Amino acid sequence: MLKNLVGSAVAGALGGFNAHAANIVFAIFIATRQDPAQNIESSHYITMMEAVNDGKDLHISVNMPSIEVGTVGGGTQLASQSSCLNLLGVKGASKESPRSNSRLLATIVAGSVLAGELSLMSAIAAGQLVKSHMKYNRSSKDVSKIAS
Repeated sequence: MLKNLVGSAVAGALGGFNAHAANIVFAIFIATRQDPAQNIESSHYITMMEAVNDGKDLHISVNMPSIEVGTVGGGTQLASQSSCLNLLGVKGASKESPRSNSRLLATIVAGSVLAGELSLMSAIAAGQLVKSHMKYNRSSKDVSKIAS
């Protein structure tokens, strides 16, 4: 949690202490045709982790107070985005329970963020984050000398 709390505070983060929610929220927003500008408010959250059961288990949670999503109107009618909303089971308005599809979509966003946070923190704890970035994201070639 040191990365989330101290790292975010030192960086001057506003609206949340987290590792990388905006990446996950934005990906879901584009796939389901949410308003990308709402990624700012929707990515504000706090990740909390606590050892429980005498340190044998980990309780992890995210608090995301302002996920702004919708399942009707606008770009949700586009073929690809409509298909994604159908796949998630939240396309359109629910006749039985108004607003339940948008609440479920917000829950899906939060669950995805929670999974991403757990994965990232696991990689950091195992010492794999920097190693994987160096292996897969850093080129050892001097691209300035490659002829075009």
